[in-house]
Amino acid sequence: MSDRASTTARMTQAGLNLIGQALSIYDGDLRLAVSNRMYQRMFDLPDRLTRPGVTFEETIRHLVGRGEYGPATDPEAMVAERVAQARAFEPHYLERRRPNGMVVAVEGSPLPQGGWVTVYTDITAIKTQERLLRARSEVLSDQLLARAEELALANRQLAAANAALQEARVEATEMAARIRLTTEMLPAHIARLDRDRRYTFSNRRLAAVFPGAQAEIVGLTMEEALGPGPYATIAPHLDAALAGEAAIFEMTHEPTGRRIRVSFTPETTGGEVTGLYALSMDVTEEAQARAALAQAAGRQVAAQLTSGMAHDFANLLTVILGMGDRLRGMDLPPRAREAVEAIALAATRGGTLIDQISGLSGPRDLAPRAVDLRAFLAQAATLAGASLPERIEIRTRVHGLEEPVLLDPDALRDAILNLVLNARDAIGDAAGTITLTARPHRNTWLAIEVRDTGPGFSEAALKRGAEPFFTEKGEDGTGLGLSMVYDVVKLAGGRTVLSNAREGGAQVSLRLPLRSPPPGLPPTMVLLVEDAIHIREAVRDRLLAAGHTVLEAAGVAEAEGMLDIAGLGLVLTDIMLRTESTGLDLARAAAARGLPVALMTSLPADAPLYREAAASWPLLRKPFSVEKLSAVLA
Repeated sequence: MSDRASTTARMTQAGLNLIGQALSIYDGDLRLAVSNRMYQRMFDLPDRLTRPGVTFEETIRHLVGRGEYGPATDPEAMVAERVAQARAFEPHYLERRRPNGMVVAVEGSPLPQGGWVTVYTDITAIKTQERLLRARSEVLSDQLLARAEELALANRQLAAANAALQEARVEATEMAARIRLTTEMLPAHIARLDRDRRYTFSNRRLAAVFPGAQAEIVGLTMEEALGPGPYATIAPHLDAALAGEAAIFEMTHEPTGRRIRVSFTPETTGGEVTGLYALSMDVTEEAQARAALAQAAGRQVAAQLTSGMAHDFANLLTVILGMGDRLRGMDLPPRAREAVEAIALAATRGGTLIDQISGLSGPRDLAPRAVDLRAFLAQAATLAGASLPERIEIRTRVHGLEEPVLLDPDALRDAILNLVLNARDAIGDAAGTITLTARPHRNTWLAIEVRDTGPGFSEAALKRGAEPFFTEKGEDGTGLGLSMVYDVVKLAGGRTVLSNAREGGAQVSLRLPLRSPPPGLPPTMVLLVEDAIHIREAVRDRLLAAGHTVLEAAGVAEAEGMLDIAGLGLVLTDIMLRTESTGLDLARAAAARGLPVALMTSLPADAPLYREAAASWPLLRKPFSVEKLSAVLA
């Protein structure tokens, strides 16, 4: 105990000793915590029974043995009875006459932390005066004196009950404060509304879930707190809850694009709904993940349905093209030669169509990583510019977004190039401009827009642009371009919106989740295992340029001898190695030692080894950059 704490304890004890009443405090384990000198004097207790820690049972046994509670035919039973009463302690007031004639008023109150405090008051003189008054009074009747005594006893009992009630009120106030603090720390809005749809409680988190809403809403109606727009969406569910039906639903907060889940639970009293409890939370990231998962599942089903058909169709086209080559070698009349050329052209277009169908329905491996949007859009404009005539200008604009963002640049670049080529075709022979714009939207979404100065979308294109094979280009279009853009964006958890700009021209808005990239792979010692020396050298140079230390091995046996080198931070191996063991065998051996593993491959995604590897470790398709490696590991 510190000197300050020791001084405080001595001062407290000195103050208690000055009190003219006896006092004792026992804790929840029925052990003495505090007593004063009057407590020892009043009951003539030995020193050992006044030291903190002595049990209540020891003190009672001493008093029973001394006859404090009268003759005891069964002392142990009397001790057990009083200890049991203490364990079931309740507030009380009583007056007890001791064997020495002293009358003691005993007043006990429980403590919120467990245990109790008892105050003993010597009221012998008061009782003596009452007896004298009763004996000498010729005016006051025995009945009046008895009533006075009863009233005094009742007042003392009421005072004890009031003290206990006050302690309960303080504890309830502290508990209410703790509950409010806890609810205000939750990442959700919790509230209660009455029958008039007016807030009677709120944890002041509404603005965190519905940006733009008020924080202090108690006393307001829900429409006043949220505004007419969001309230119109919520109102039908609120009606159902006030009719006694619990409701859970999701809605989009249009001003921010956030996805909000709302739950209403009716409050009933006597079978009637008197109000409801509301719970609202932001589930934007969860909704994005669900959308991406659903899109991936849909793609898998589509791949299963089309893979067999595409395979057979490709075989038929191969036969047709082969026969066309044979016919070209024959001496055919001009009209027949024209027909053969048309058949070859149609077969070639059919092969292109199969590739596009495979890209639409087959597996796609999104690989998000840190991307500088300004450099990315500038690069996309440079690549697209090669396909644009001089009369069409391409511009880029980036608002905000100074820090890198997390996205798949390859997939997004393909989508933007597709949209730029569509815009070029829409502008046609006229001069025009294509503008690429990127901006953050409410710190939740990354909005990328491709806008042109062409004639804009038709009503049919606005409604059906995302449908596979829908096109307004006639024979020059496959109808897969926009649907592939929709597919890539939805797979990333975003959405695509077609519209016509107010100043004219078509506008395609890609809205992707706005996320910051995780920290990259810190410099570490990498064991690089690759049997093709030219590939190993290329990967080694990239790792060294990123600040890593590199150990090299050409096979599994050589690499296994290096797994126990101190400081090894990563094993990077090809799946397929021209050795007796595969890269998967090495990966298992490294993982058994607790080493991080990454695998690289050029196998197709439907290869058994590819699927087996991807189920357990990060997988990189060749070629890859060090940035992509860092993103996959992070």
